[in-house]
Amino acid sequence: MIFAKELRRRLVAAPLLALLFALGGCVNAPVHPPAYSPLILISIDGYRADYITRGLSPNLAALASEGVRATAMKPSFPTLTFPNHYSIVTGLYPDHHGIVNNRFLDPVTGAKFVYNDRSTTNDPHWWAGGVPLWVSVERQGKHAATMFWPGSDVDIHGVRPEHWLPFDGRMSPDARVDQALQWLELPAGQRPDFLTLYFEQVDHAGHSYGPDSPQVDAALREIDAALGRLIDGLKQRGIFGNANIVVVSDHGMTATSENRLVVLDKLVDMHSVNVVTAGVVADLAPKAGHETEVDRALLAPHEHMRCWDKSRIPARLHYGSNPRIPPIVCVADDGWLIETQSYLDRPNHHISSGEHGYDNDDPKMRALFVAEGPAFQRGMVAPEFDNVDVYPLLVKILGIRPAANDGDLNAVRAMLAPKSE
Repeated sequence: MIFAKELRRRLVAAPLLALLFALGGCVNAPVHPPAYSPLILISIDGYRADYITRGLSPNLAALASEGVRATAMKPSFPTLTFPNHYSIVTGLYPDHHGIVNNRFLDPVTGAKFVYNDRSTTNDPHWWAGGVPLWVSVERQGKHAATMFWPGSDVDIHGVRPEHWLPFDGRMSPDARVDQALQWLELPAGQRPDFLTLYFEQVDHAGHSYGPDSPQVDAALREIDAALGRLIDGLKQRGIFGNANIVVVSDHGMTATSENRLVVLDKLVDMHSVNVVTAGVVADLAPKAGHETEVDRALLAPHEHMRCWDKSRIPARLHYGSNPRIPPIVCVADDGWLIETQSYLDRPNHHISSGEHGYDNDDPKMRALFVAEGPAFQRGMVAPEFDNVDVYPLLVKILGIRPAANDGDLNAVRAMLAPKSE
């Protein structure tokens, strides 16, 4: 009987001991840190939304197939490089962040912003109207790295990305990818939670040769190969499965010609007006005392061009209230350009074979959006949305507090995987 009682006691105690050991094991088990899951934002400048259907971007198409592709992304007006890149990372329309064109004047000082002149773009005051994503990332204890994004090499609100390089157009796409991969290899506490990559080759080919040229096709192949290099590098480092990759463009491209020009001199006395910028968008300021004359000449209907008093620009363009926008804004019709005779008389004047900047309702200005990673749905084609909506999407994935912005997360929320909503 004593033996039987002891056996029953041990049989009851054994599961209890096993449970205690199990609980003790849970308490002392190593806590594994969450998997490294960087957010990588890639811009292919000038990649028109329909370029992906040319069959020249297999790596991009694979990301689109596995993740989310929008039918198109609507750029902000004007459909130019610097305004739209800053809209994507601030969630603000150009009217609100202040980078209102690739070239514009400060109405107080008369200083001029010129997108490809570093002596002007490096001045932080131009950029102070927005808070770009990398500034919020750094301020909130995370880490950012930027491999070329307009504005990312500027001290904005006293903050730069932890890792950055000044723009260098001579740096090859492969070299840019390799630098990005080096940053992603850094130890925890240094490696970026948010990283940008920027490629301008497709845009340059479109300007020089037109959107339907063999040179654009070659640029599409080149940048897709660089994207493949990035994907392979992420896989080799065990990062790809946890990385969220978002590929965008800033605008599309349309064919232009020396035979499709609106010459301002034929419409208005050029002694009565200051031309701030011309091309697809002409920004004009009547000289003092000539306002009525210039308004009468320019605000009347014209072939191949529409002009507005800045206070009467259509509301759908979200443009016209910023003091950096001159009193009159003219926009050429698709494929046309607005120039002055003095510019055309220059021996070295240049008319591009492709351009952008047009009305953002123009289908040829439509931009690209592709996203893939654990935060996104799989195999989804999303309807068109505004590019300012990218910002709240990225903020949601990063888990940071947004700055004031014009974006609408609800416009893109369906792209997120259920666990990320």
